Amino acid sequence: MKKSNLAIFASGSGSNAENIIRYFKDNEFISIGLVLSNHQDAFVHERARKLNVKSISFTRDQIYKENYVLDLLKKEGISHIILAGFMWLIPENLLKAFPNRIINIHPALLPKYGGKGMYGMHVHRAIIENKEKESGISIHLVNEFYDEGNIIFRAECPVKPDDSPETLAERVHALEYQHYPAVIESIISGKN
Repeated sequence: MKKSNLAIFASGSGSNAENIIRYFKDNEFISIGLVLSNHQDAFVHERARKLNVKSISFTRDQIYKENYVLDLLKKEGISHIILAGFMWLIPENLLKAFPNRIINIHPALLPKYGGKGMYGMHVHRAIIENKEKESGISIHLVNEFYDEGNIIFRAECPVKPDDSPETLAERVHALEYQHYPAVIESIISGKN
């Protein structure tokens, strides 16, 4: 099996990105070749540097109007794109270059609480306000719409009566850290 080389896209802190990098550190078939962010000062860059993974920022024009990001991915031999807290819609040129090879995680049970503006604490707050009994994570392939690609995996957790968005976020994060790297591995190795 040819080694798969992944690029992680992240917009912020990068705790999921770090978890994925650590998971694949000594993997024989999958490596993390690149971390990309749309924010020059995102903490994900620091995490990547500490783990010896190349980390690069790009601008809105470089992903939407130019082929800078696509050319960079090709130059680095990237086979799959992993979104880990990346807040921008993936442009058509990347969707065409990586068909069914862009994977995202969402902090809710899609199709509920997905779409533009539904990320992080916005999601957890909406779930609590609507008195949902459960939340969780959804891992899906990426298409041209926010959070509408084919769902590959879901894991649930309870929403407790005394939950705050922060306490719910902690349980959802635990699911992300537990499942996302393993699901990525099973998708790439064809076991999913």
